Amino acid sequence: MYSSSINLFALSPALLLWSLIILSPHPSTSFLKHPHPTPQLPLRIPQQASSNSNPQSWLSRARDGLIHTIWRIPTETGLTKANSKASTLAGPPPTLLARYGGDLVLRFDINSIDEAEALAQAINVLFLDVWEFTTDWVDIRLSKDVVPSLLGLLPPSLQHAHTPLMHDLAQAIFESYPSLTFLDPSTSPQEASRSFSPDLRPSTDETNIFFRDYQPLSVIVPWMRLLCSLFPTHVRMTNIGVSYEGRDIPALRVGVHPTNSQQQTSPRKTIIIAGGSHAREWISTSSVNYVAYSFITAYGKSKPMTKLLENYDWVFIPTLNPDGYVYTWENDRLWRKNRQQTALRFCKGLDLDRAYGFEWDSESSRNSPCSESFSGESPFEAVESRRFANWVRNETENNNVEIAGFLDFHSYSQQVLYPYSYSCTSSPPSLENLEELAIGLAKAIRVTNGEKYGVTSACEGSVMTTPTKKRPQSNIEKSQSEKRLWPRMETGGGSALDWFYHELKVSYAYQIKLRDTGSYGFLLPSKNILPTGKEAFKAVEYFGEYLMGNKGIEMSETETSFNDGAEVPKAKGVIVEEEDWVMVEQELEDDLEKEVVASWELHRRRRK
Repeated sequence: MYSSSINLFALSPALLLWSLIILSPHPSTSFLKHPHPTPQLPLRIPQQASSNSNPQSWLSRARDGLIHTIWRIPTETGLTKANSKASTLAGPPPTLLARYGGDLVLRFDINSIDEAEALAQAINVLFLDVWEFTTDWVDIRLSKDVVPSLLGLLPPSLQHAHTPLMHDLAQAIFESYPSLTFLDPSTSPQEASRSFSPDLRPSTDETNIFFRDYQPLSVIVPWMRLLCSLFPTHVRMTNIGVSYEGRDIPALRVGVHPTNSQQQTSPRKTIIIAGGSHAREWISTSSVNYVAYSFITAYGKSKPMTKLLENYDWVFIPTLNPDGYVYTWENDRLWRKNRQQTALRFCKGLDLDRAYGFEWDSESSRNSPCSESFSGESPFEAVESRRFANWVRNETENNNVEIAGFLDFHSYSQQVLYPYSYSCTSSPPSLENLEELAIGLAKAIRVTNGEKYGVTSACEGSVMTTPTKKRPQSNIEKSQSEKRLWPRMETGGGSALDWFYHELKVSYAYQIKLRDTGSYGFLLPSKNILPTGKEAFKAVEYFGEYLMGNKGIEMSETETSFNDGAEVPKAKGVIVEEEDWVMVEQELEDDLEKEVVASWELHRRRRK
């Protein structure tokens, strides 16, 4: 009886929420209280009268084409067919073309320290938007008109060492928004609902419509409140603090105490799952929501998950940067920082993940308020980072809470990163434990969908410490390269990852960079929300099992996935000693074990 009622409730939030979206006359209006009214999305296509066309006929054709586009099975992949939504029927509106029409994303293949230094200097000179950088490549967004200036600052070896990732950035941005974002304001609720579900039959691979598209903050917050009202036994909504523009930073605290009638004596162990520090990384926000929903609806249906909720409180923070997140929906899809005013009136925003007090970098961006990684004039100047840190300190000092783990979701590049971020030469005291769990997280993700996630320190994930040149090197060049660190494209100091690990003494703190590896970057199509969410969920589940002492190897009988009805494979092994690795998928065990040995050996050689 209990399980059946949970199944009913698990479906109800999505249905009620969709009704709320369809019937709302102002879908872009924020549900949060802030001092300034939220403007309508500038991307909404305005209604225009045409003297030579019938508006009603045009709407009918668009509606019919929309239904056909959404509900047909795609036969090929591509930018215009990735989302299967209304945006595939037309090009971007003028507002998008005006802002992004002349932009593109280039990937530079870096092969030497000199090349890396030249590119880093050119980025600083031209104030370019670095999307992502790893040990192999750097992705840069820039205007087509700036390309000649950039190439003029680079050595000859980089003149042709670049590849365009997105030729039409405006179209990619257009397709990242939900289909309803671009419906004509005069479209009736009935037509809007038909465009979403013409026959009311649920898809075979999902039952929760909330995760079919990215959701704005004005939808996420009521959805969180709805979960609290439907699952009051183990879900509470809390407020981390108030943002620069006056919005609440909402969070869900999920957990149940087996002995509620007794006074808690020892500190309550708590695990924090956060996302959205960088506003444009929408997949991090949706993944936190997916993991939260999975945990909430699993209570009472899965013994291992119920045990996790009884042993830990789980705090899920979908977006630590609500101002920036709202701004990406209403103004600039690629906005990264918060919306805090700086010394330069025309350069707003601080990078929340570079504003924490541990090893805060006082020189790298102090004189560059326009930089995407600007960290402010002093540690914790960024309002949201300061409020988050104060909330955590208050929990540990006054509310009998012990922070046992911290997972910070970002995108993109598919990496599991552990401390330190600020330095590649300083090793954390518990390095081997951090590596062991990080490799386990990557394995849990790979077993889910086959996606490979790299494992390294947060610094080494973006800085080469050993030469990997593709061109031949002399012995002198190799010796000189080995003694020098490759330059960084942005500072690594002041990160939340290092602050939690070093200042709060959280033994297990990680930053997980989600999909993808550059094909779409921050504009990941909505069809990736579910598979990425599943990967994040399995990683978080593994994380909890490991902290509970099972080292991630305790498995249960075949369980049912809590969002889409898919089965979780049954473990084919039994519980063994902690040193052994037992995988859910037996056929992948040998291959994954080789990866573990190779990865650990690589780290050992680096430290020597």
